[in-house]
Amino acid sequence: MATDQRAMNEQAESAENAAAAEQPVEDAAADVRDASADAPQDGPADAPQDGPADAAELTVLLEDARAKVDQSQDQLLRTRAEMENMKRRQAKELENAHKFALEGFVKELLPVRDSLELGLAAAQESEGDVAQLLSKLLEGTELTLKQLGDVMGKFGIERVHPDGEPFNPEYHQAMSMQPRADLPPNTVTAVIQSGYLLNGRLVRPALVMVSRQD
Repeated sequence: MATDQRAMNEQAESAENAAAAEQPVEDAAADVRDASADAPQDGPADAPQDGPADAAELTVLLEDARAKVDQSQDQLLRTRAEMENMKRRQAKELENAHKFALEGFVKELLPVRDSLELGLAAAQESEGDVAQLLSKLLEGTELTLKQLGDVMGKFGIERVHPDGEPFNPEYHQAMSMQPRADLPPNTVTAVIQSGYLLNGRLVRPALVMVSRQD
C-alpha cells in the first residue's frame, strides 16, 4: 500500500511538472498571436503610376502644338493685313470726303452761273433801246438772285438782313450810328452788307447802321 501511494504521488508530481513546463510555451505562442493581430496588415503593393508617354506620343503632341502655333501666327498675320487694308480704305474715304465735300453744293451752284452767262449774252446781243435792255437785265438778275437763294437754302445757308430790327451784337456789326428821333435807340436803320448763317452758326455778321437819340 505504501508503495502504491508513493507511486501515485510521483505520477501526480510529474504531471504538475510537465504542465508547468508547457505553460511558458503556450504563453509565448499567445504573445506571438497577439503581436500578429496588432501588427498592421500589409495590403497589396501599390500599383505603379503611369509613366511619361513614349517617344512616339511625345512627337505627335509636339507636332500638333507646332501646327497650332503656325495656325495662330497665320491668323494673326491675316488679321494685321486686314486691319492695314481697312485703315488705308478709311484714310482714302476721309480724303475723298474732304476733297468732294462741296460737290453737291457745286452742282447746285453751276446753274446759277449758267443763268448769269446766258443773261449777259442776251444783253450783249440785244439791239433794243437802253430802257428795254436795262429792264431785261433787271429781270434776269432778279431771277438769278432768287435761284441762288434757293440753292443756298438747300444747304442751310440763311441770310441775315435785319433792317428795322433791334440791334443784336451776336449777329450784327454796327458801322455807324444815326440820330433818329422816330426810332427807338439801337434800332438798325440800314443794312450795308447782309450777314449769313450756316445751319444756325454765324458765318458773317451783318454790317449795319444803328439809330441813336441825341
